[in-house]
Amino acid sequence: MKIGLFGFGCVGQGLWKVLHETRGVKAEIGRICIKNPEKPRPLPAHFFTTDPDDILNDPGIDIVVELIDDAEAAFRLVSSALERGKSVVTANKKMIAHHLPELHALQQKTGASLLYEGACCASIPIIRNLEEYYDNDLLTSVEGIFNGTTNYILSKVFEENKSFDEALRLAQENGFAESDPRLDLEGFDPKYKLCILLLHAFGVFVEPESVFHFGIHRLNAFDAEFARRRGGSLKLVARCYRQGDQVGAYCIPRFVPGNHRYASVRNEYNAVTLESAFSEQQVFVGKGAGDKPTGCAVLSDISALRYQYKYEYRKWQQNGSFFNTSDTELQLYVRYSTGAAVADSDFTEITERFMSGDTNYTIGRIPVRKLQQAAWLADPRVSVVEIS
Repeated sequence: MKIGLFGFGCVGQGLWKVLHETRGVKAEIGRICIKNPEKPRPLPAHFFTTDPDDILNDPGIDIVVELIDDAEAAFRLVSSALERGKSVVTANKKMIAHHLPELHALQQKTGASLLYEGACCASIPIIRNLEEYYDNDLLTSVEGIFNGTTNYILSKVFEENKSFDEALRLAQENGFAESDPRLDLEGFDPKYKLCILLLHAFGVFVEPESVFHFGIHRLNAFDAEFARRRGGSLKLVARCYRQGDQVGAYCIPRFVPGNHRYASVRNEYNAVTLESAFSEQQVFVGKGAGDKPTGCAVLSDISALRYQYKYEYRKWQQNGSFFNTSDTELQLYVRYSTGAAVADSDFTEITERFMSGDTNYTIGRIPVRKLQQAAWLADPRVSVVEIS
């Protein structure tokens, strides 16, 4: 098989490495489309082009692999490739999350396959498992640590007593965080993965704007000490679940007790927990960031295309559910500075309150719909953490 590759950054170079180190996949990269031809690269110049049509219109290219960081440009490239009947592999979770209905329709129309295992939790094959192993199981929830960058930062804070700023710098130096890390720190990245998994686990298309998310960007030393004193740590946890005929999802930092299964998931590792009626609880753990883990997931999709593999979206075909998180109540720790207008009326129950100087917190239950509407949540002096 001959591959046309868009993008040669961290993941693109990771794919090149694993492709040339494995003996199981008979494939080669024929052309690589890049944006900046002047940038030094570790391959000869004849591999590279700046014209997308050199790949899209080449009948010798069997598979298009899209690994660029511009979501809208990626959608145009992926759509063009599918329209031409070329199968596509991508790891662009933002692009997929925002365009899943269109991408699904294009696959049905053209018969071409779109695979994206690398978009969700890197080395953990969660989408393939949901498609094949759990296609007839009655799933009740899928949750876990979906972002390796934030997990690396929180590990450094709790295990090495680093400050949040120092831990972020280390994540950037080790290639786990971008120079602009807001998608990870503010919880957008795991939310995009939730939107993808919602389709494969429960058969619903959900716009990212409908999913509540809150990241680790406002956590501080007080929050970390609060967790330590209660014998635990902090993790950014994404969760989707079914209750009757309703499906919900959210992503928020969570206090994790020291004996919890997520407490031992360290650094850039991810974890996914599946709960179902038949197989009960299963946990997957693997590296969730880095060039080779994600490159390996992309290579797995390329290998699957040798056998004309396609997602069948069985849960979508079986689905009788609709998305609604508004009635879900979360037990939350809300830490805020004096003057921040956190409203007691937003809580259905308050179980604990602390006030000292400029740092205060309230623990109680809040419906997700209240959080989505709360003006005080936009205040930079406010942070929220789930207490499960």
